[in-house]
Amino acid sequence: MQQPAAGTPIRIVLDAMGGDYAPRETVKGAVEALGQHDVEITLVGDQAAVEAELARNDPEGLPIKVVPSTGKIGDDEHPIHALRQKRDASIVVATKLLKSGQADALVTVGSTGAAMASAVMVLGLMEGLDRPCIGGPFLGLAPRTVLVDIGSNVDCRPSLLVSFGALGAVFAKYFLGIENPRVGLLSVGAEEAKGNRQVQESFPLFQQSHLNFVGNVEGMDFFTDRADVIVCDGFVGNILIKFTEGLGSALAPYLHKQLSQLLPPQDVIKIISELWQTTNLPRTMGGPLFGVNGAVILGHGSSKADGICGAIGTAVQYVRLGLMDSMRAELESVHRQRELKV
Repeated sequence: MQQPAAGTPIRIVLDAMGGDYAPRETVKGAVEALGQHDVEITLVGDQAAVEAELARNDPEGLPIKVVPSTGKIGDDEHPIHALRQKRDASIVVATKLLKSGQADALVTVGSTGAAMASAVMVLGLMEGLDRPCIGGPFLGLAPRTVLVDIGSNVDCRPSLLVSFGALGAVFAKYFLGIENPRVGLLSVGAEEAKGNRQVQESFPLFQQSHLNFVGNVEGMDFFTDRADVIVCDGFVGNILIKFTEGLGSALAPYLHKQLSQLLPPQDVIKIISELWQTTNLPRTMGGPLFGVNGAVILGHGSSKADGICGAIGTAVQYVRLGLMDSMRAELESVHRQRELKV
């Protein structure tokens, strides 16, 4: 994909039907993003419903348009089967617009499985990779620590984890500005012999790679600055992210009750809001789908307008930095090195 020239607006295609609050919040978030980023936005979805929401947000003169689609793919549907049956669903139409070069990046807060399947089938995978993954900072208390995979692959071969580590390292280097990202393998102990079979077999592959591998890390190391990129399979990664979201939601009413006896109401609201932010970072910025031949940003299904706007901001930065080309080059380096050692 050719990188847009400096000063040229980034063309975003947004799955307007994705998420729990679509199209109301997706459209509202898109309009907010137009005021914060240099973008042009294409909304894909049910034309009547999307245009009705647009009319409520005063779109006059804004660089935003609607492309019609038919239906959406829900979280309760099998992604592959649904894609075959719903060929004009919003995520499919949006992905095809990205593939055809009519957009620079795709943003969706709809079904993660459907977005991944559509991206793989329409855009294809980077050479040497047989699955994509989701990565990025997932916790506001550790905003410069990248977790990969956040939930796209529940089972991973050791070699695939190394590839994920390479993709995460590129993201940390260019998106977060970390010069030589330290990569750690999530385990139940720091010692090399600790962990399940997957981790034990992955450890020597990481050692043999050119990555700045610092060994096994544990759950507490998200906060100890021991690694910049922490790698695990999507089964563990998704449990981690859902746990932090649940913890924040559970702590909020408890803290509100306790702090209300000590502080003014406005101070309590501020503290609770900051707590929500630190435990729900993906809802406010989205996470890239690594490894596909296109810039695809996935947001949380419960995202409101601010989350949509944040995900669009992530997409803009992803494209401006040319991360896809950097990731492709890094994967080629990893696979070349692996072939030389065989």
